[in-house]
Amino acid sequence: MILARLLWIFFQLIVGYNLVLPLVIYLLSLFKSNISPPAEITEGDYGIIVTAYEQVTHIPAVVQSLLNLNYQNYLIYVVADNCEESELSFTDDRVIVLRPETILAGNTRSHFYAIRNFKRKHNRLTIIDSDNLVDAEYLNELNRFFNQGYIAVQGVREAKNLNTIYACLDAARDIYYHFYDGKILFKAGSSATLAGSGMAFTTDLYIDCLGQKDVTGAGFDKVLQAEIVGRNVRIAFAGGAIVYDEKTSQTDQLVNQRSRWINTWFKYFSLGFTLIKKGVTKQSWNQFLFGVVLLRPPLFIFLLMGIICLIINLFVSVTGTVLWIAGFLLFIGGFYLALLKSDTDKRIYRSLINIPRFIFFQVLSLLKARKANQRSVATKHYHNDIADQE
Repeated sequence: MILARLLWIFFQLIVGYNLVLPLVIYLLSLFKSNISPPAEITEGDYGIIVTAYEQVTHIPAVVQSLLNLNYQNYLIYVVADNCEESELSFTDDRVIVLRPETILAGNTRSHFYAIRNFKRKHNRLTIIDSDNLVDAEYLNELNRFFNQGYIAVQGVREAKNLNTIYACLDAARDIYYHFYDGKILFKAGSSATLAGSGMAFTTDLYIDCLGQKDVTGAGFDKVLQAEIVGRNVRIAFAGGAIVYDEKTSQTDQLVNQRSRWINTWFKYFSLGFTLIKKGVTKQSWNQFLFGVVLLRPPLFIFLLMGIICLIINLFVSVTGTVLWIAGFLLFIGGFYLALLKSDTDKRIYRSLINIPRFIFFQVLSLLKARKANQRSVATKHYHNDIADQE
């Protein structure tokens, strides 16, 4: 009986710490400083890699936004994997369309196909999704951190569309993660987590980290960030390097995308243990804290588990009930803090009442997560067909 009670307490601690961890990191960040002496100011030569799989509908708009950058020293490489040739044609010499002879069906495969076909030796590369638009100052903002000596930088992925409730809730989730896993985690002395696009590296670092790996399915960014931090390199967070990202607007789109993401977490979360071990043995705060964050499950999983723990405690422990209520209040406060600190659109605030519906579809995603990568390797977007939400 005592053993069962101890196991129950241990389980609650493992679940419950996720509710307060973001605020703990926030408090830690208040006592840290990331002021770095500027290195020699140089204008990096960027290879901008845009990956497209099957769908090329958004590619012309993506390329045009890149051509509008307030920057000169870059070339754009569009890797059109399993795409129709006739749908892509550009007259600007800065745009190189690459059509692999065989289907690659993988992010890193497309990235390295582009690298092998670079027209010149770019010292930096940045990765953009096929549905992204970029702010005109994107590369200049990245340069601010490269010029401080950082060799890996993550920008911000802001919502391109807020046309449905699900798109707004998806955007709210992104704001939460960018704030705590990006800005605050970096400010606390660790590294910003990678978001899959809107990120940049020295070309040598990217090749060194993934050149000997063939990462299939979703999750190349999880492997990449673990490789970078495993070298005790810090990933900087560039709040001004903005990429506008397509948010999921339909329920089937949401379920398919989230099932891949959940599959990815189960596949790679153990990398957190490796980094924690390295952090302890090498006395690296960067590695230790980053490893702790990697162990955290997706939001809806620990929220549902926490609700279950709260309900059980209603019948078995007054103290446990009070602690769980306090934990949820701290989490809600922390969530709103992220929104308040991020200049959040009012439509996102209005959408929060629909969080239970959003979680329901996340549960459906969990049930489909095991075979997620077998169904699709890319998210389909439909927002142009849907009237904007008022």
